[in-house]
Amino acid sequence: MAFFHSPALLLLLFLSLPFSVQSQLSLDYYQKTCPDFAQIVHDTVARKHATSPVTAAASMRLLFSDCLVGGCDGSVLVSSNVFNHAERDAEINRDLPGDAFDVVTRAKITLELSCPGIVSCSDVLAQATRDLIAATGGPSYKVELGRKDSLVSKVSDVEGNIPKPNQSIDELIKLYTAKGFTIQEMVALYGGRTIGFSNCKEFSDRLFNFSKNTPTDPEINSKYAEALKKSCADYEKNPANSAYSDPVTPGKFDNVYYKNLLRGMGLLASDQALVKDPRTRKFVEMYAGNEALFFKDFGHAMEKMSVREVKTGGKGDVRTRCDAFNSINH
Repeated sequence: MAFFHSPALLLLLFLSLPFSVQSQLSLDYYQKTCPDFAQIVHDTVARKHATSPVTAAASMRLLFSDCLVGGCDGSVLVSSNVFNHAERDAEINRDLPGDAFDVVTRAKITLELSCPGIVSCSDVLAQATRDLIAATGGPSYKVELGRKDSLVSKVSDVEGNIPKPNQSIDELIKLYTAKGFTIQEMVALYGGRTIGFSNCKEFSDRLFNFSKNTPTDPEINSKYAEALKKSCADYEKNPANSAYSDPVTPGKFDNVYYKNLLRGMGLLASDQALVKDPRTRKFVEMYAGNEALFFKDFGHAMEKMSVREVKTGGKGDVRTRCDAFNSINH
């Protein structure tokens, strides 16, 4: 019996507890507690994608915002806390289309009927995003499950944690490497914009106010610039006006985004910046010439993104509603 009371052994067991108790994520996390989880999310995604194909890009953007700001914990979904989250909500959500919130909400409602109080909103968002990407022709990567939803949401977390449309390569690399991603992973993740879109206000300066002597950014393909000017002519009166990041195959997940960058058809300044710096250009060229490699690297980067700083165990909650904390005291 003395062996079991060994101080060294007890210390070893104690140190190992946090690792095991904070249940690591797993692919079959809901196999016993909510066996229909994957099918419910898949069916919800299929219906939503059929009626609104832009949902895939919207969900990917929502997931990125969630994971880069506070970790993949569903904090970006919260909208109803009446105390101090209105400002944060407006900052993150102002450009995120309702389709992404809608698909998560629909899946969550069905899941609550099937297995109430079991599936977190952050898991729904991660799974739905993967399924939507696959629905547009993209890779079907693995999604580890078992996240818990956030208990708090702070406006101070937003600034400096989300890429901006006019950031330089140095700024983008600093942001992504601080989040644990390599430069190659950053470029692979940017490839998700092959099904993305941006509001005209995010790139209007490149079209109409680039400089005193040159109103249009000379790095934009001239024909592409003229088409964008027509699409965004009244963007100030119609702030919802937007353009696809990939005008060639906007609804298909492929590597054309990278091919476009090499033709001077990067929509945002940050898109086009990827081909101007040798640290990133080599990966743009690599993915432009090898779609299979892009799919592989994008899938791996998304697996990494979707588990970034997840909350497990008692560090989070399973929200009944994705847009509201279970307790108003949070």
